[in-house]
Amino acid sequence: MSVIAVEQPSARIPLSVKIGFSAFMAVLVPVYTYCYGPTNFLYFCDVCLILTLIGVWTESALLISMCAVGLLVPQTFWVIDFLAHVAGCSLTGMTDYMFDQNLSLFLRFLSGFHGWLPFLLLFLVWRLGYDQRALIAWGVLAWALLLICYFVMPGPRPDPGMTPVNINYVFGTSDRAAQGFVPPLVWLAGLMIGLPLLAFIPTHFMLRRAAPPM
Repeated sequence: MSVIAVEQPSARIPLSVKIGFSAFMAVLVPVYTYCYGPTNFLYFCDVCLILTLIGVWTESALLISMCAVGLLVPQTFWVIDFLAHVAGCSLTGMTDYMFDQNLSLFLRFLSGFHGWLPFLLLFLVWRLGYDQRALIAWGVLAWALLLICYFVMPGPRPDPGMTPVNINYVFGTSDRAAQGFVPPLVWLAGLMIGLPLLAFIPTHFMLRRAAPPM
């Protein structure tokens, strides 16, 4: 029993996972920085990539749990939309870029992490346990990112090119034009309220119930 108690913490995340994910990030970070610029790392998903990289090496349940709370719901929709697109039906348009022949196949391959990252996070939460502080920690970080993207980063434009615009959809669902259904600040407030209510909080309760305790 004493041997198991000593060895278990250091073996919570396999070394192969740490090395494999690190190798992927060693390619993605410089490529994304060169092609899109550093502001691309303000996207929720890219922030979570960085947090996950730190989390796998430090075996931080809090960092991994934050990423799970923030990404499991939206990335699940990404997977559904991608599979629907493969079947010939675009549901939301959020994965249309994955089928854009004008975009480098290599960049699209790297962006495929949206499809496997939620499953990796579930595996990591299962190995590390779920840290219930993640809901508040991610909620604060998400709000900060939304405010920065709205007030500092560029909004949609007719020809956005490779420069990230409308980061985290703070101006609507399209990168080419802002939504016109409600005033801009109402849309932003809707994101800041709706994301916690519809995505973060349900995921928190699901993980708190299903994931192993820390």
